[in-house]
Formats: sequence, structure tokens, C-alpha cells
Amino acid sequence: MLIKVRASSVNSWDWDRLTGIPRLYRLLHGLFKPRLKILGADIAGIVENTGKGVTGFHPGNEVFGDLCADHWGGFAEYVCAQEKSLIFKPAGISFEEAASLPQAGVMALQGIFEYGQVQAGQQVLINGTGRGVCSFAIQLAKLRGAVVTAVDHTDKLEFMRSLGADHVVDYTSENFTHSGRQYDFILDVTAKHSITSYKRVLTSRGRYSMVGGSVSSILQAAFLGWMISEKNGRKLGILVHQPNKDLGMLAELVVAGKLKPIINHIYPLSKVPEAMKLIGEGKAIGKVIITI
Repeated sequence: MLIKVRASSVNSWDWDRLTGIPRLYRLLHGLFKPRLKILGADIAGIVENTGKGVTGFHPGNEVFGDLCADHWGGFAEYVCAQEKSLIFKPAGISFEEAASLPQAGVMALQGIFEYGQVQAGQQVLINGTGRGVCSFAIQLAKLRGAVVTAVDHTDKLEFMRSLGADHVVDYTSENFTHSGRQYDFILDVTAKHSITSYKRVLTSRGRYSMVGGSVSSILQAAFLGWMISEKNGRKLGILVHQPNKDLGMLAELVVAGKLKPIINHIYPLSKVPEAMKLIGEGKAIGKVIITI
């Protein structure tokens, strides 16, 4: 399908693929330069035309989705995508809101609902909450009735409280792995501690899911997490992103007013470099949107 893009969003994956850092990513996405010519995975727009094999969409349909498994290309006026990468955009949400949902929202939903299996009354810690994934994760955990502790920089503490966090931790002055508190589930977007440190702050049946972090943390979670899980009942590992899974459910929550996309930064297409810099410097709060 040919899509006329109305909005796209910037994710940390865009920055990772642009810079090749962590360097481990270069093995997958280009050893000496990025394989992708145009970045941008999350899009919302209007179907302009369709190929012969497309049966579920027609020109004029409003759609959105994550193109990370479909050659990316969202930072542009038009992009080609397979039918499976997109769903219908509900009339009750804007193109900007729709573009904010696919990657960050889906990972948050997978983390809280599927990997964490979060239930009412459980203690949940979300690390890196100024970012897009965790801005959704706090709200979803609260929808499940959890007691949420959010971790990030001093400048983002009030933002985390505004999303519903019951407790906030400033990582510049406190290390949550040494606090003595234990959690039923930890969703970690900026993992920088050892896997044994995370084990220490989990309850006996606690779960830990890593979305992103340092190379050493990622390797530890990948190769040691399963060993720790087998030995003492705790579940530690990496969240394996499934693009667009339950994206329709997220949209329904937004339409119903139960979930709010937090969009604090909007740039025109010509300002993509500035938007990328904001993500790269870690200064973004909520989602960064590109409008076309």
C-alpha cells in the first residue's frame, strides 16, 4: 500500500540505528553505515493506493502502525507498507496520537499485561519513565491496580507523578537496587545494573523484563537471566517486541479515555534532526512527534 504520511513518531530505535550505538547493533543494522535510508517506524496516515493483493484497505482509509518489520521509512511524505503492518485508525484519535502508539505503546502493553502479568495490589517498578514506553507503562500498570514506583532523572519526577506513579526515585541520588524494597515486576527501559542486582529486588516469584539498556546488561539478561529464572522461580529476561500486537486494544483504551498519549514535543518534517537530537540527549518527555 502507498500511504500518505500525516504523522510519525521518533523512538530510541531510530537513534540507535542512526548512530550505531550500542556498537553491537552494527552487526544487525549496518557495520560501517546504516542500512536504512529513511528512518521512522511509527506512522499514521491515509491510504493513497493499494496493490492487487491488498483486500482489507482502500484508498482514503485512515491507518496507523509500526513499520519496523517492513523496511521503516516513516520520516517522509509517502511510504510503502504491507497490509499486515497497519490497522484502521479510530475516528476518535488524532493522527499525532495514533503515531505515538505503535512501538512504545505496544511494548508497554506487552510488558505490563503479558510479561509482567500485573495484578491489582502488586508492586511494580518502571525504570526510565520519562521515555515513551514507560509513559504508557505507568498508566497501564495503574489500570491494573498496581502500586507503581517510577525511576528517572530529577527533572522528570513531577512528570512521573502526573501519570499516576505512587512513588518516584531520582536515579541521580538513589540506586533502587540497594533500597531494600522488592517488586513483583520490573520493566526496565534503561538497564544499567547487573542481572544479580535486579534479582535482589524481586520477590520470590517476581518478574523482570528488559526493553533496552547497556550492552553488558543486555548480554547478561540474554545469557544469565534464564539460569536465574530456573534456579529460584524468578523470571528474568528480555522483552521480545512483537510489532503491532494488540495495537487495536491500545487505540480502544485511548478512545475510551483510559489511556492518554503524552505528546510534549511536535516537529515538522524539516526538523527531524532536532527531534532526533532530543531523543539522543535523553531530554524527551513522553513522545516526540513528526507532522507532515
